[in-house]
Amino acid sequence: MVGCTTIHIRLPSGATVLPRLPIKRAVSAGGIVYRWNDGEIEVLICGQREPEIWGLPKGTPARGEQIEETARREVREETGVEGAIVESLNSIHYWFTRNGVRFSKTVYYFLMVPVGGDISLHDHEYDVVRWVSVREAAARLSYGNEVELVRKAAGMARKKDRR
Repeated sequence: MVGCTTIHIRLPSGATVLPRLPIKRAVSAGGIVYRWNDGEIEVLICGQREPEIWGLPKGTPARGEQIEETARREVREETGVEGAIVESLNSIHYWFTRNGVRFSKTVYYFLMVPVGGDISLHDHEYDVVRWVSVREAAARLSYGNEVELVRKAAGMARKKDRR
């Protein structure tokens, strides 16, 4: 015989049950651009002053655009630097809510090297773009999953370049 248990939950006074939100999937792509400076790996990070948020360059694909194309375009637009893809990195997945919709977002990242451009040419989306050491990136980046990805990218760059 299969049994059934009923559980009654009593909410604290004043508590409300949130409505079920619609869920949408979202995809972005970006890059971790690295270079060597005095024997140390530096990576590009982007920052906003108010509120202070530091992140990696990334964005949403245009219609018909391949994910690699999106990563290169977003790096160019947000940092001013033209990046060439060296290899694919892990993706990051997270949830967020905006305007009453819950999003399940996956961001695909690529390890890149600079092949042109200049950080002074970055777009208006960020206030500042900087080349920083991996240690400084770990201290500044606002999201832990991006910190871990930068560390992984630095390890891959060291193996690739054998330094």
